[in-house]
Amino acid sequence: MVEKIKTLIEEVNGFASNDAKEIEAFRIRFLGKKGTVPGLFSKLKQAKDEEKKVLGNAVNQLKALAQEKITLLKNNLQDFDAVRSPVADLTLPGDPLTPGTRHPISIVKNKIIDIFSKIGFNISEGPEIEDDWHNFSALNLPKHHPARDMQDTFFLKTNPELLLRTHTSSVQVRYMENHKPPIRTISPGRVYRNEAVSARSHCFFHQVEGLYVDKNVSFADLKQTIRFFTEELFGKSKIRLRPSYFPFTEPSAEVDVYWGLDTEADYRITKGTGWLEIMGCGMVDPNVLENCGINPKDYSGFAFGMGIDRIALLLYQIDDIRLFSENDLRFLKQFKREIF
Repeated sequence: MVEKIKTLIEEVNGFASNDAKEIEAFRIRFLGKKGTVPGLFSKLKQAKDEEKKVLGNAVNQLKALAQEKITLLKNNLQDFDAVRSPVADLTLPGDPLTPGTRHPISIVKNKIIDIFSKIGFNISEGPEIEDDWHNFSALNLPKHHPARDMQDTFFLKTNPELLLRTHTSSVQVRYMENHKPPIRTISPGRVYRNEAVSARSHCFFHQVEGLYVDKNVSFADLKQTIRFFTEELFGKSKIRLRPSYFPFTEPSAEVDVYWGLDTEADYRITKGTGWLEIMGCGMVDPNVLENCGINPKDYSGFAFGMGIDRIALLLYQIDDIRLFSENDLRFLKQFKREIF
């Protein structure tokens, strides 16, 4: 009986047809109520107990192969009929392809990268899941430092020492640990903070931070670099720097660009002052340089950081940051004409 089943299996494997009647006849012969497979199952009852397992496996194999063969032939038959059908005219032109568009965050990020690449900045990247050292401690934020409260952090339950990075400054730490000065790099990327989602804030957003470390780097170099950036991106060169505080820079400053008061929108986004805050910056704290293996007696540097989402909101006059992550095609299609 086993040899007979093997012969039937070979017959099933060798069967081929593009005729619906032949395929149906094949199905009835093997799988119909009075077909070969049901008949073999009936004969199993009469087999000896020690043979039932072997014969049962063989009959099941035959049944599965027959079912697969029938399914395959029917699918091929449908494809064959579709090609032969007069409805499918292969000479007709295809549907037009709708061109895609870059996301506004990507557009602005690429613009920023292009601007800083003109003055010698390269790009550095790092992991979004960071350890405490690179995200906090190396940046002059040891444990229990009160300034840690400035950034509401997502910690991993499985390992409290790991977290979703709160800024891309962690990438700068990694870069300084692995490269010797002179260093001139920008670090774009996504960051996470445990904040309520609203029209003006989100629990994840995008940053780009810059770092320049070399001998005799001064605050004047920082100011001139930022002025070049604002001229290239906004077409505006009038800036001001207000004293501020960041744990990893000293002195630190907030950068405002004079946006103007030419339109009603200018009054709205600048709250009637004409000035608009765009980034934070400062001279790299000597402790940070030392933590990264750079001698602060020989080298100095400056750093700056800005929110890409915030810049995009300004450039495109968008009033809700949530639009960036909702994948609404009506919103995204507005950026087709952008060259970046």
